[in-house]
Amino acid sequence: MFSLHDSDICRNILESLPTGVCVVDMQKKILLWSDGAERITGHLRHEVVGRSCIAEPLIHCNQPGCEFCGEECPLARAMKTSHAAESNGVLQHKSGYEVPVRLRAVPVRTPNGSIFGAVEVFEDLQSSAIAGHSSSTQFAEFMDPVTGTASRATAERYLHRAFATYRESQVPFGVLLIRVEKLTHFRAKLGAEAGSSFLRVVARTLEGVFSIADYIGRWTDDQFLVVLSGCRQETLPSLREQVRRTLAGEGIEWWGERHSLPVSIGEACVQPDDTPELLLDRAHKSLHVASAWLTGAAATGPDSAGS
Repeated sequence: MFSLHDSDICRNILESLPTGVCVVDMQKKILLWSDGAERITGHLRHEVVGRSCIAEPLIHCNQPGCEFCGEECPLARAMKTSHAAESNGVLQHKSGYEVPVRLRAVPVRTPNGSIFGAVEVFEDLQSSAIAGHSSSTQFAEFMDPVTGTASRATAERYLHRAFATYRESQVPFGVLLIRVEKLTHFRAKLGAEAGSSFLRVVARTLEGVFSIADYIGRWTDDQFLVVLSGCRQETLPSLREQVRRTLAGEGIEWWGERHSLPVSIGEACVQPDDTPELLLDRAHKSLHVASAWLTGAAATGPDSAGS
């Protein structure tokens, strides 16, 4: 009789998935490699199972041009923090070319709650990549080169898919529009790289806050868009406040001094007969109110400036 408690059946299901699926233990030794992982990377199951993913150059690569999987890759973060992690990245195909992917990792626990590894799902963002040809130029279309989050074009496509899912299955979702205030002044004072460094901190923090079901993209120069799958209107304000409080404590060390910037957050939840334009318009209006409040709070005293 079929049962999902049968480990062999579950393993066969995972291995046959068209999406790339990789399971590793705490030493990053690969325990499972799906059909989709074979297709996306060109590395066959028998070539990678039992080996450490950090010992195989560019099987997993979180940033273009890096040589090995580092402590900031989604798998490492998921096991280290006990929370889901995601990122855009590149995988090196066995034939030598780069494949832009969306990586999502979650820790895997034993029945008593101990973490024994992580599972990573990766989605090919450019299924038409040509073998033997570097996809660096095309990759820029999918990933923001400064923060490593999704590009605006990719975020727009995901937002439209969220609307399609809502219309077909009535799965609700919300969005957060997050703006880093005074970024232009920050760059003028400390330099462009300092601004980029702070944006990367914001991006990594957002990836740590949200689950693999959520999507993060850089919307404009100083804004991020977060799409919250399954989120309802009644839960959106508390999520917004959680993000605001988390980002309020973030900053960078620059030439021996710590610097931070205030962040404003707008919100909106999908409604019947909504469109992406209407949803984003409500989010922008909410952001404008939050930004105006922040400006007013900053004017009343230094203790309110980081709210």
